Amino acid sequence: MTGLARGAGRLAGTVRATGRLLRRLVVLLRRRASAFNDLWRHSLQFRVTISTLALSSAVVFVLGMVLQNQITERLLDTKRNAAIEQTQALADTAARELVGVGGESPDALHTRLENALKKISSAGSSPARSTAGAFEPVLASVARGQADTDPIYVGPFSSIPVRLRQFVEADRLARLEHTVDEKGVRTTYLIVGTPLDSAASPLQLYLLFPLTSEQNTVSTVQNTLLVGGLVLLILLAGITNLVVRQVVRPVRQAAAAAEQFAGGDLDQRLAAVGEDDLAKLAVSYNRMAASIQLQIRQLEEFGGLQRRFTSDVSHELRTPLTTVRMAADVLHASREQFPAGLARSTELLVDELDRFESLLGDLLEISRLDAGVEELAAEDIDVRPIATRAVEQVRVLAAGTGSEVELVLPDDDASAEVDARRVERILRNLLANAVDHSEGQPVVLTVAANESAVAITVRDYGVGLRTGEADLVFNRFWRADPSRNRRTGGTGLGLAISQEDARLHGGILDAWGETGHGACFRLVLPRRQGVPIGESPIGLPPADAVSEITLSPSSVHELQSEPEPVPEDPDREEVGR
Repeated sequence: MTGLARGAGRLAGTVRATGRLLRRLVVLLRRRASAFNDLWRHSLQFRVTISTLALSSAVVFVLGMVLQNQITERLLDTKRNAAIEQTQALADTAARELVGVGGESPDALHTRLENALKKISSAGSSPARSTAGAFEPVLASVARGQADTDPIYVGPFSSIPVRLRQFVEADRLARLEHTVDEKGVRTTYLIVGTPLDSAASPLQLYLLFPLTSEQNTVSTVQNTLLVGGLVLLILLAGITNLVVRQVVRPVRQAAAAAEQFAGGDLDQRLAAVGEDDLAKLAVSYNRMAASIQLQIRQLEEFGGLQRRFTSDVSHELRTPLTTVRMAADVLHASREQFPAGLARSTELLVDELDRFESLLGDLLEISRLDAGVEELAAEDIDVRPIATRAVEQVRVLAAGTGSEVELVLPDDDASAEVDARRVERILRNLLANAVDHSEGQPVVLTVAANESAVAITVRDYGVGLRTGEADLVFNRFWRADPSRNRRTGGTGLGLAISQEDARLHGGILDAWGETGHGACFRLVLPRRQGVPIGESPIGLPPADAVSEITLSPSSVHELQSEPEPVPEDPDREEVGR
């Protein structure tokens, strides 16, 4: 029992080792297949070379098989014809030697057959040879239908197959390729048999021609075709690789030049050598690059002039605006002494000056952002108080439109390295925009955080955005509906500045909206500067957008006309009631 247990243990160990080896082999094959697949997909030179090699292998294989079959058939046909001629000639010699055979005793008949066999063998040199090559003669005296145990013969009669003997014993000339196994040595013979008609007794002559030389010739031809085919395939692979490389190398150079050009190296050009198609491609590419470079420089100059003009105008307007502001403040302070119409004009003047100052400040901010001179004064601070201050600042505006601003804050710390002034400005712009488009519906500001990012969303349930407008809202001075009256008197630059502030933080500011279902703006900021954001704590579209989109048109109309109250949440603070 102990020995049986040990044997079972060794068998189990062998099976486990074999399993581990098979798993390693499978992993290795998968890696090799993956590497081959990657190389096949990414390298045109490799793909063309392998394809040419595969097709050439098929052509060489078919050609080699055809040549081998043709050569083998020619050798055998030549051998067969020569063997039949030699057999017929020696049959006449044997017939002359065996004239009058018939009625002798088996021993006498055997003696005469031996003498005739010697005569046949001596017809050629020793060993017996003929135009068909070496042969071994066999003489036999077998009547048709006679048992195999009774024949009288001389020579290797046992090497002759029965089916061939049956044809010859039926007085017909026959031939056959037959393999004989003599003491473990297999030899293939071409055996030709013919009856001897001049004798009184039935006699047969068989000549066994070994096909050793023909087999050697065929083997030599096979080896030659194999070696020649391999050499030819190697040469074809090398030639194809060289030719394809001459075509692919300029394409790779063009791709590398295009990547460098796209990366900002506008002086990158291709070397045009010769006058072929590739040279024409290089010339065309250089012309295109030169044209694009000229246009880019013109656009840069125009953009620089535009930014400088905006900056200069903004600064130049500061002085007269200050003077006008002082005069307007004096008039506004004395408005009670003016007639009613003049007092109202004074108030409108002050309001428009406020808006003009806001527009001028936004223009200066855009100019600094475009010039790249703005710096981020980031510090590790909790974002929740910033969101609270932003909501407080739009409280009066929200109350004037009949909207309620709700604040959803997390219980845990939501600190991040941010510029508090810029984040507060972003939230203030988003809230003012949401209130302006909420149509009296609630506006919800939500703050959430995870390990890598802090996300803030501003959700309204007003007019929403049409398809494609989510990417346009951040354009400067863009308005979804120019005919719509604005309540906030914005400058049209708030969202553009907000997006630039988000980029300055390394964050993202994006939007979602559906017509009649409101809009949602999401600000995602990294918790540490220079660290990727990863996954946002809040998804976009918002979670409640799915159920809203699936509502029927009638139910949407009901929601717009008679909005349901928003459920109270202990984490929300209602502002503007």
